[in-house]
Amino acid sequence: MRPLTATIDSAAFAHNLGVVRAHAGGARVLAVVKANAYGHGLARAARALGAADGLGLIEIDAAVRLREGGYAKRLVLLEGLFETGELAAAARSDLSIVVHGEEQLRMLDEAPANARFDVLLKLNTGMNRLGFPLGQAAAALAALRAHRAVREVTLMTHFAAADEARGVDWQFESFSALAAGHGLPGTLANSAAVLRHPQTHVDWVRPGIMLYGCSPFADATAAAFGLKPVMTLASRILAVQEIAAGDSVGYGSAFVAPGPMRIGVAACGYADGYPRHAPTGTPLLVAGRRTRTVGRIAMDLLCCDLTALPAAGVGAPVVLWGAGMPADEVAAAAGTVSYELLCALAPRVPVIER
Repeated sequence: MRPLTATIDSAAFAHNLGVVRAHAGGARVLAVVKANAYGHGLARAARALGAADGLGLIEIDAAVRLREGGYAKRLVLLEGLFETGELAAAARSDLSIVVHGEEQLRMLDEAPANARFDVLLKLNTGMNRLGFPLGQAAAALAALRAHRAVREVTLMTHFAAADEARGVDWQFESFSALAAGHGLPGTLANSAAVLRHPQTHVDWVRPGIMLYGCSPFADATAAAFGLKPVMTLASRILAVQEIAAGDSVGYGSAFVAPGPMRIGVAACGYADGYPRHAPTGTPLLVAGRRTRTVGRIAMDLLCCDLTALPAAGVGAPVVLWGAGMPADEVAAAAGTVSYELLCALAPRVPVIER
């Protein structure tokens, strides 16, 4: 069997949820498990995050499977329903739905007579993506509170720069002004706001990336917050090449050796989810020691520098990201974010749960 696996550490999931609770100040936790739980597997994430107060995701079929599998807590469709044909299934599975625009508001008129939904009214406080503009929010809220198919309303917004210097106050103030006097629960805080903006925690927090052991910040590591990596992508060295100064490595001869080198070839490539655009110098571990990729990432293979690791040969273990090699660091070297690395894990990679 090809020696490439992704190991999912369920205990790390539970640990990271504990970090969320330690910061959340008593707010309930809606764990975000969209995109197949950021590539970690929806069913296993739901089990490992069983102590959360609910789960947030995008896909109604995935939410229905969770409910049919026995998940009894709150399930929120973070982008709401996409067509009226989903109303009956959402009602049968008691799914909470986001309403972020007039079309979705009108869609509720087509709900079955006995359908009742908990609705999250999404407000556009500056992200300018989904959500009612603030000038339309009062009318939308009144319509929801009067609607036959609506049971409870929660107010919701999403922060555009909680992980950056601009912060959240400019959006939080708008949200608070609109929410004042209504006595409704609210949900605002993503991972960055959970960690750095406690004023936003209110009733529900919505952590995502921190649950998977990565940092939402470019200027702070996951370890600095006590987070543990959940996914470790690991392989082995398949071959070693001894090359001379001037020899090139890989497609396009993109890397040329400045002197004699030992090049290790590992079983991992862009068909496995490793970023093809990762440049020479992207960090990885071989036999527990830090080294770097060299040359272009291929579909099934990548090359790394073993020159300073004379004991590392064929069969030496390789960690692409995870335990001992933060996905955030790999992603930064590749000019992307850890979210993309995790979500891109290919179906052909065997997953081991421990």
